[in-house]
Amino acid sequence: MNPAQLSFVILVLSGMAILLGFAAFGVQSLREREPRAARIALALAMIGPLIVALALLAPPLGRLLLLGILGAGATAAMVLFLWPIGRIAAGRETPTIRFDERDIMFARARLKPGTPQHAAYYALRPANRAVDDEIRKLPGLLAAHAKKAHPLHFATAAACFTVPAALREWVDGQIAGTAREFEPARITAYLKGLTRYFGARAVGVAELRPYHVYSHIGRGSGEYGAAIQLDHRYAIAFTVEMDYDMVGPAPAAVEMVETAKQYSEAAQIAVQLAALIRSLGYPARAHIDGNYRVIAPLVARDAGLGEIGRMGLVMTSDLGPRVRLGVVTTDLPLIPDAASPDTSVLDFCRICKKCAENCPSRSIPFDDRREIEGALRWQIDAVSCFRYWNVIGADCGRCLTVCPYSHPANLAHNGVRWAIRRSGFARRAALWLDDLFYGRNPAPRPAPGWTAAADR
Repeated sequence: MNPAQLSFVILVLSGMAILLGFAAFGVQSLREREPRAARIALALAMIGPLIVALALLAPPLGRLLLLGILGAGATAAMVLFLWPIGRIAAGRETPTIRFDERDIMFARARLKPGTPQHAAYYALRPANRAVDDEIRKLPGLLAAHAKKAHPLHFATAAACFTVPAALREWVDGQIAGTAREFEPARITAYLKGLTRYFGARAVGVAELRPYHVYSHIGRGSGEYGAAIQLDHRYAIAFTVEMDYDMVGPAPAAVEMVETAKQYSEAAQIAVQLAALIRSLGYPARAHIDGNYRVIAPLVARDAGLGEIGRMGLVMTSDLGPRVRLGVVTTDLPLIPDAASPDTSVLDFCRICKKCAENCPSRSIPFDDRREIEGALRWQIDAVSCFRYWNVIGADCGRCLTVCPYSHPANLAHNGVRWAIRRSGFARRAALWLDDLFYGRNPAPRPAPGWTAAADR
């Protein structure tokens, strides 16, 4: 085969690859309810082969020149996508203080005027009273007169939240009299597999550190305001996946159904896991929605499940922030995971800013990380975020739906994730492609078809 014939064959194969590749991505985008991405992909599936066809009409020397340009471009792209450029320093990520759970917005929202807890807290934090009183005047979460209120969806979310509420007193319990001995690596592997079997997406183990643990009780079981003493040595952290289709309409009410469901799933997994460990003769406590003693995102990060991104949520390697967390702490001897900062995530969050641009309450910062309480991180405006939740009646979720990491874990998106972990150039190219296919300000996706029955 002479060079002219070879160039002809290569161009034909290239045209077929472009056609099939973009066509497959377009079909996948339709399945993901992403019409913009599907339109662009299908258009490229037609335009690419057309350009190749025009090139085939060129003289043999022209075809060879075109192949040379394409080959040089492909080689440069491969080098740029694989070369570890664009590294950034992680910096210190461990806080130097313990955080008081009484200060989180959920704990402050539960305070009832006229109660001893209300008086005690605002005597301690008088500066918070005015803003908290203003938020109490708003409709509130799952309120019938909230801006995004939906009677059936809100009722469904409330029903899901009854599970962690019902499990409140089951997070801890009696320990079997005799502790059974296990080889740490074997029991760690078993518990990880069991956690996944129970329904977790990913699971890791961390040594429990003082900064993981709240300093004082702000909600859940126990005495409000009591100092927290949690002397467990290890923490098992896990994620549960939030359904891509259900979170797509955020901040619509249907997204709150998925949030509540996954908090319920995480609670069941954690309570069962802790009960098992106690039956083996070791102390264990489940940390579930409304009844934590630990700061779950910090534990999950140190267990190797992800990095805390711009929006303040754990960014997992396969689903980004589209997860909910659960934690079990224990003294059962385990093997901690060797976690290290994922600077590729930190770099991507630094350049992306999509969550900040799309946040309805403008609660997510646009600037770079800064040192807060001894740790280098981004800090959202928790007050304005929670205020918006109380206006619409749901937990918004807009930030996690627009995040480029939140796309489904399939071949196309996993390929992009693989590249951005390795190259700063790939991260910037991936962001440009995400903006191209999905838009800088993506429209909310339609809810799954079965939910339409709630609107009839």
